Amino acid sequence: MNVFDFDNTLYEGESGIDLFFFYLKKRPSLIRFAPVVLIGVIKYKLHKVQLTDAVQRYAGIISIFLRGVKDFDADAKEFWDKHAHKLRSFYQTLHREDDLVISASPEQSLKEVCGRLGIKRWIGTRVNEETHALEFICFRENKVRAFLERYPGERIENFYTDSMNDKPLMDLAEHVFFVRRDGMEQIK
Repeated sequence: MNVFDFDNTLYEGESGIDLFFFYLKKRPSLIRFAPVVLIGVIKYKLHKVQLTDAVQRYAGIISIFLRGVKDFDADAKEFWDKHAHKLRSFYQTLHREDDLVISASPEQSLKEVCGRLGIKRWIGTRVNEETHALEFICFRENKVRAFLERYPGERIENFYTDSMNDKPLMDLAEHVFFVRRDGMEQIK
């Protein structure tokens, strides 16, 4: 099985940031969350965010942020209509029927984009659409936990990522490819 991280791997950039700005245009009052979002992204990029910290610090904010979402599926379709141009073309040369995307991105967003890419399996951050409560953050060691729960006994032949935040998944994979803007390099 090929397993792919999503942001900065299959997608050029951080889809969560783009999603934030997508919703900011719809609801300008969300600007108050911009400093927290920017600090969170910087900490993530510097590998300074631990899973417990992410849950404690961001779960409430995400819940407040999502309260105004009326139709996750319609929003995901609209978002990907506007952002599909940022999907990296190399994926089509690697596509297999058993591919899996595992990402910190919301599952509602992954469902739409994976469908467009022909990917039938994904694991992401889960948000309860009725309560807007964060149910599961698919990040670091939680990615491994979610993978093992949903696909026990399956092996990761090739794993593609852009970040050492994915070290726990790298350890499970037979081969690891580090994706950069200008290409990729096999590191395991």
